Amino acid sequence: MCRLVGVVASESTQFSIALRDAPRSMAHLSKEHRDGWGIAIYESGDGAGRAGAWQVHHGVESAFHDDRYHALAGGAHGEVLIAHVRRRTVGPVTVENTHPFRGDPWIFAHNGTIDDLAFVRNGVSKRRLDALRGETDSELFFAYLLSRFDEAGITDHAPSEVTDELLANVMRTVRAHPGAGAISFLLGTSDVLYAHRFGRTLHVLERRPGDPVVTVRESSEHVAVGTGWTKRRQAVLIASERLTDEPWVDVEEGALLRVDRLPEPTWRVIR
Repeated sequence: MCRLVGVVASESTQFSIALRDAPRSMAHLSKEHRDGWGIAIYESGDGAGRAGAWQVHHGVESAFHDDRYHALAGGAHGEVLIAHVRRRTVGPVTVENTHPFRGDPWIFAHNGTIDDLAFVRNGVSKRRLDALRGETDSELFFAYLLSRFDEAGITDHAPSEVTDELLANVMRTVRAHPGAGAISFLLGTSDVLYAHRFGRTLHVLERRPGDPVVTVRESSEHVAVGTGWTKRRQAVLIASERLTDEPWVDVEEGALLRVDRLPEPTWRVIR
């Protein structure tokens, strides 16, 4: 059992509300999910020769009690965020077993436990098996997905309708397997974030320029949370729990979502 959050924004955004400040932020959720944390942030180039890049950080302590986590959370900014706090089920508490996992150009974080690991392992190529660093069912399943992308020759391509169809078909097959277990995940590149719900909750929230409380939001605990967002900024947030008291929408069981960053953050259900 873990918790995860993804954010896709139209411009560089401070992620402290999702990581540290919100009533149900990753830091607060880590009081229960205390077996490590990970933050992956994509920040695009500045238009002056600096290319966009992912920054990925991990820790093995509870995020709530980790000073390094709070320092990173307070200064984290970019266009895409994938973050995770872990409560381990498979594999010990090590850096290698913390999410998100990286397999360029993809970033992956998982919530749930896969029951039939042999089924997954049998579908992973030797190349991807050799690249495994940890012992979790989650990293193994990421390798399973990358193996399917490799077979189709699309791993390094920008996500397209071909990627959508392949991922939807793969997850349909996996869900039909009796030992699938629970597989809710975020899978993203710099421009596209996929979200899948199966066996664990998942919620989505849109923030638009017309949002009447874009500057300060008050939680049910009467805590004022400032976002510091500009009037033109837009974003789509996906999380295993509703981080704030806003109109989050429940993702249906078995659904696969695609969030595009450009030309502005929008989401749609693929399957």
